[in-house]
Amino acid sequence: MEAALYGPDGFYLRPEGPAGHFRTSVHASPLFAGAVARLLCRVDEALDHPDELAFVDLGAGRGELTAGVLAALPPDVAARARACAVERAERPEGLDPRIEWCGRAPDDVTGLLFANEWLDNVPLDVVEVAPDGLVRRVLVRDDGTESLGALVEGPDAEWLARWWPLAPEPGLRAEIGRPRDEAWASASGTLTRGLAVAADYAHARAGRPPFGTLTGFRAGRETAPVPDGTCDITAHVALDACARPGAALLTQRAALHALGVSGGRPPLSLASSDPVAYVHALTRAGEAAELTASGGLGDFGWLIQPMDLSDPLLSDPLLVDPLLVDVADHEEQ
Repeated sequence: MEAALYGPDGFYLRPEGPAGHFRTSVHASPLFAGAVARLLCRVDEALDHPDELAFVDLGAGRGELTAGVLAALPPDVAARARACAVERAERPEGLDPRIEWCGRAPDDVTGLLFANEWLDNVPLDVVEVAPDGLVRRVLVRDDGTESLGALVEGPDAEWLARWWPLAPEPGLRAEIGRPRDEAWASASGTLTRGLAVAADYAHARAGRPPFGTLTGFRAGRETAPVPDGTCDITAHVALDACARPGAALLTQRAALHALGVSGGRPPLSLASSDPVAYVHALTRAGEAAELTASGGLGDFGWLIQPMDLSDPLLSDPLLVDPLLVDVADHEEQ
C-alpha cells in the first residue's frame, strides 16, 4: 500500500492528482472551504488573535482546500495567516504564492490543522480469520492475488482486541488502524496551541464492518484495490481509536450545519423578485445538500482535537448537536 500510493510510480504522485480520479468535499463545492475558513476564524478568536495564525492542510492534494480557505478569510485574518499545504507530490504550477508547500506538517505552530481524507490513505495491514480460527495477515501481490500470512501478534493483536475484536469465524476481516493512530498523534502534536480536525470515511467500534472496507478508486469508479500504482487504495478510519484525550467526534453533517452550511431551498418569492439571486441560492443549496447528505458526504466523521486550548468551539451552542459524541464517554461504554 505504501509503495502503490507513495512510491516512485505511486498513485498520489501522478500529475493529475486525486481530483483526476474522485471527488472529495473540497471538489464538491467551495462551500466546504468557506466552512473551514469560518472554523479557522473561530480558532483565531479562541486563541485571542495571534500575530501568526497557521492553517495546515494535511494531505493537500493539489492545494485546492488551502487556496479556497485563503480566499474565504476576512482580510484582517488573511493578513496574519500562514497557509501550509502538506503533500508528498511536487508543488503544482500556478498555486497562490502565499501558500507554503511542505513535505510534512510544520512543527510548533498555532492555529488549525485540517486533514480532509488523509487518514484513509495512511497505509495499514489487513487481517483475516483463517480456517483454523486464528487471525493472520493478508498478503497481496501487485496483481491483486491474495494469500494468508503470519499470525497477528504483539501490539497489533492488542490493538485488534481493544478496537476491532474478531469472532473466530473464518473469512471475517479487519484493518489494523494502529499506524493511523500514530500518524494522527504525530500530526496533531505539531500544534503548540489550536485545533486539529480529521474529516474522513469512518466507523466506530460498535459497528465495524465484518469484512473490512479496503477498496480502490480509478477515474471516478470503484475498483479492486490492486497495489500496482494505478488506483487509489483506501480504507475507512477507526476515528474513535485515533482520538486523544479531550477529543470529540461528530458527523460532517452536524459540523457543517454548525458552521453555516445549509441545504435549505431559497424562498420561491425570490424567484420573482430576483431570478438571478434565486438561481445562485438554489445552486448553493444543492451543493450544501451534497456536502451534508445522509448516505454520502454528510456521514463522514469529524474528529475534533483541541490542543492546549480551552475549547469554546465545542461548548459553543452552535456546535452542540445530538450527534456529538464525547470520545471519553464512548471508550468507557
